[in-house]
Amino acid sequence: MSAEGTTERVLRLLALLQRRPSWTAAELAAELGVTDRSVRRDVERLRALGYPVHATAGVGGGYRLGAGTRLPPLLLDDEEAIATAVSLRLASGGTVAGAGEAALRALAKLDQVMPPRLRAEVRAVHGATETLLGPGVEIDAELLVTLARACRDAVRVRFRYTGRDGEERERTVEPVRMVATSRRWYLMAWDVDRADWRTFRLDRMREVAPTTWRFRRREHPDPVAYVQRSVAEAPYRHLARIRVHAPADRVRELVPPQVGRVDDDRDGRCVLVVGGDDLERLAVHVALLGFEAEVLDPPELREAAARLARRLAALAGGRDQADRLL
Repeated sequence: MSAEGTTERVLRLLALLQRRPSWTAAELAAELGVTDRSVRRDVERLRALGYPVHATAGVGGGYRLGAGTRLPPLLLDDEEAIATAVSLRLASGGTVAGAGEAALRALAKLDQVMPPRLRAEVRAVHGATETLLGPGVEIDAELLVTLARACRDAVRVRFRYTGRDGEERERTVEPVRMVATSRRWYLMAWDVDRADWRTFRLDRMREVAPTTWRFRRREHPDPVAYVQRSVAEAPYRHLARIRVHAPADRVRELVPPQVGRVDDDRDGRCVLVVGGDDLERLAVHVALLGFEAEVLDPPELREAAARLARRLAALAGGRDQADRLL
């Protein structure tokens, strides 16, 4: 076989090893249409290039691609290359400080080696797409790594935290998971001093430092659901429950998870749980969903909706129309 044919087969072998965790030699030989001996030679060629291909002996043994001490070249198929390029473009406008520049550098390297036909497709996607980004807060990448290690290693973390009242206090927590929304990053953790679960915004943390205290992992709520509930409900003066006469999936399309929680209800309806500081504004937002709805609680929301309805009726049809709503 020519050198070009051997190189092509080695690249196919690498693609197979990246596709799933483990292969037997016989499976690889069948996929490549070669003998087991040729597979062993090609594995050695990959190792010489820096790919850590591990072999296991015995019945059921085979090959798997492991993690090495250095990063070897990656082999991407067409779909993976396009997905990676598009993801890097989105990451360049993200909320992690410094990640945007790194993403652009990686995108430039990928663009340089990408075949012309794929490069044209990626640029077509970029040219036809605009990204709507909210006023997110940038988070230092080192902070993310520090908290990620603490979550992984079950190590307590100490930091200074600015609460909603503007007061800064020292907190000691047992971190479980970080949750990212489109605008902010949050940490769900067990607050040691308060003996309860808490949510912390990463942009309000200072002087974050892991301790040497390892903790035993405890049962905890689902991090995503817990952070969603904390973000959508806890910060507000009023918490409303509204039965919406529409399927939950349709309402979730209109209500972002950081704004409100949508629970399934009977007969194709759902219950929207949402917080707010102004009841009339809450009533407006619910009305703008475009579905029939009924207030479950608080009763004050019904009163606020009635006041708003009278003002809208007066605006639409004069004082007589508004009086009929009294």
